[in-house]
Amino acid sequence: MIPRLQITLRACAPFLAAGLLGPTVSATEVPDFQREIRPILSRSCFQCHGPDAAERKGGKDGGEGLRLDTEEGALAALDDGAAIVPGHPEKSALLARIKARDQDDRMPPLNSGRDLAPHEIAKLEAWVISGGKYGKHWAYEKPRRPALPEVIDKAWVRNGVDAFILVRLEQEGLAPQPEADRLALARRVSLDLTGLPPTPEEADAFAQDQSPAAYERYVDRLLAAPAYGEHWARQWLDLARYADSAGYADDPQRTIWAYRDYVIRALNTNLPFDQFTIEQLAGDLLPTPTDEQLTATAFHRNTMTNNEGGTNDEEFRNAAVVDRTNTTLSVWMGTSFACAQCHTHKYDPITNAEYFQVFAFMNNTQDADRKDESPFLGVHSAEQKAQRALWEAELAAVEARVKAPPAVPEAAATEPTDTTTDASALRKQIADMQQTTVPIQRELDPGQRRKTHRQLRGNYLALAEAVTEGVPVVFHPLPAGAPLNRLTLARWLVDDANPLTSRVTANRSWESIFGTGIVRTSEEFGAQGELPSHPELLDWLATELVREKWDMKKLLRLLVTSATYRQSSKVTPEMIERDPANRLLSRGPRFRLSAEMVRDQALAAGGLLSRKMFGPPVRPQQPSLGLSAAFGGSLDWQSSSGEDAHRRALYTEWRRTAPYPSLTTFDAPNREVCTLRRNQSNTPLQALVTLNDPVFLEAAQGLARRMTKVPGTSAEKAARGFRLCLTRPPTAQETARLIALHDETLAFFKQSPDQATALATNPIGAAPAGADLPDLAAWTSVANVLLNLDETLMKR
Repeated sequence: MIPRLQITLRACAPFLAAGLLGPTVSATEVPDFQREIRPILSRSCFQCHGPDAAERKGGKDGGEGLRLDTEEGALAALDDGAAIVPGHPEKSALLARIKARDQDDRMPPLNSGRDLAPHEIAKLEAWVISGGKYGKHWAYEKPRRPALPEVIDKAWVRNGVDAFILVRLEQEGLAPQPEADRLALARRVSLDLTGLPPTPEEADAFAQDQSPAAYERYVDRLLAAPAYGEHWARQWLDLARYADSAGYADDPQRTIWAYRDYVIRALNTNLPFDQFTIEQLAGDLLPTPTDEQLTATAFHRNTMTNNEGGTNDEEFRNAAVVDRTNTTLSVWMGTSFACAQCHTHKYDPITNAEYFQVFAFMNNTQDADRKDESPFLGVHSAEQKAQRALWEAELAAVEARVKAPPAVPEAAATEPTDTTTDASALRKQIADMQQTTVPIQRELDPGQRRKTHRQLRGNYLALAEAVTEGVPVVFHPLPAGAPLNRLTLARWLVDDANPLTSRVTANRSWESIFGTGIVRTSEEFGAQGELPSHPELLDWLATELVREKWDMKKLLRLLVTSATYRQSSKVTPEMIERDPANRLLSRGPRFRLSAEMVRDQALAAGGLLSRKMFGPPVRPQQPSLGLSAAFGGSLDWQSSSGEDAHRRALYTEWRRTAPYPSLTTFDAPNREVCTLRRNQSNTPLQALVTLNDPVFLEAAQGLARRMTKVPGTSAEKAARGFRLCLTRPPTAQETARLIALHDETLAFFKQSPDQATALATNPIGAAPAGADLPDLAAWTSVANVLLNLDETLMKR
């Protein structure tokens, strides 16, 4: 042990000089527990001295060990004294242990990889001197709506978002960037709200609109577009782990696309997020649920199922319930719950028993890993519904004629027979219309309900005591007297008293728009997550979302109409040095497009993108790999024909063992489990996809044909292609380079007619009558370059 010395803040200097403490903390700087102290304890101490009693170490012989995640535990008297003696660092065992020179006494152990830096030790010491006060983890406190801060540059502020961003910039001595030009904004916000770029004509119409509300009107048109629901549905389907196959080794196909269509419709109709939540988690428990509300419950039928011969249905039913438990807490509360399945959480106050209390809510549905996917609901596609409506109208007309008295006597003998025949045929057509099924959730009858037990180490065969439905005590309680079922749980999640759901949801929207969440670890708001960069802004957004009755379109409109969002994304050397990751929002957002956006944008630029919505998944072109699933069929497929080959990526068949390759290359997940945050990467393999994948080559060929249709000079043709990809017009230098590329490749293709024909027509098909194939191939080369520009693949 090092000598126990009386150390005051002023007396830290000798230790600083010796390299023991690092930077001093001034007497007026009391470290903030949430922002500065808890992260240190969480990283270095909680694994052995946290909530998990079974793993807790230290303390009195035979006791429960030293607990540092609570104030009571830290102040408790132990063998070598209390870990923390407020105001007395020389008496605090915690400080003695973290500064010990003897390896046997040193904490954390040297081989743990959790050593404290000198400045962290200084903070802990200053905190103890100031009284060692704890506080509840910030994310477990209900958001309180802060007042808008006072800023110097009031004219810059367009809405509440800007006040919180600007006050921080002014504190840091930074100024925001000027507003981006109109064409850059047109492309940026169109990509963000619909996942697609604007046409040059749409962008020009906005750029030329001089009215003060031009931008807001443009945003409102995008929010009202059908493409809005498609784009934001993709993000929700990551959370829902939506796929068109069952997973595991044989990974058979499954029919669940009606759920995907439900999500699109719900978002386009702006279903409030609280109702969106309730329908997906417990739509079957609503009074007289509609087919749409029953379809919504497929959210938790998206779990993997395993019907390979010899598998145990109960084992995989239990695995599905575990997945539903973990997904629910992750999606709505940003809380990593999975580790509590096997033991009490090491970092957050969630016990193993509480895990299975939440598990109990999910444990009494009728599904049981059966091959027929029961229970399920029969639904019709949009086309089928339209056809059925026509037949039903015809049937009503025929039946009306049967009931009407005979217009001529001769007709009286024949008309009833003819119309009866017609009615019979129509009824048969309606009855024979093939329904699509979607697996749904239904609660077991009272006499069939399962009893839930705590599972030892997460083993469904090793059962401990029985538990009933409940929620962790660290959160707000369930409403008194409410039935203990999924509907009550769903309402608990979106209750005003819930400290997390509104924060997590607002943060997820911020992440989608600005690239990084206010809480960067959007999947983890617990003790192991990062602190918010702008905590007051996060709470203001969370309370605004609730105040606006969970209106997601209003939230997104608030974000994209802010001055913060509308900044230019140009970067200065000072910004790179002071704010390299743009966490302070000193400039507009700039980051790589998602996998689906990269593909859809290419098809849109090539004039190939189909706007057909809903229905069964499609199979666009992909390279043939000659691979098979471990116990299943070929992973190659027969491509869809017609416009189905060019539908939005959202509708592509999603097979878990072999997701669509070009999407996977751009960081799309396989959706075996809930994906809360996609990675963003930039790899050479991505360039190989956009240069050579059949879909991207076809898009380049389509773009080339659009350019060759432009009357006029090569510069005008190049400019059209450039604008279709980037919205903005090219500079003179950019135009010259594109023309030079065209002329160089044209000379080559004139000498190589076979290669010209291949590049101009394969795989898109025959060239237009009278087309100059070498010229068309040269423009295809130009188009390929345009689709591969860094700026094309980025939001700027």
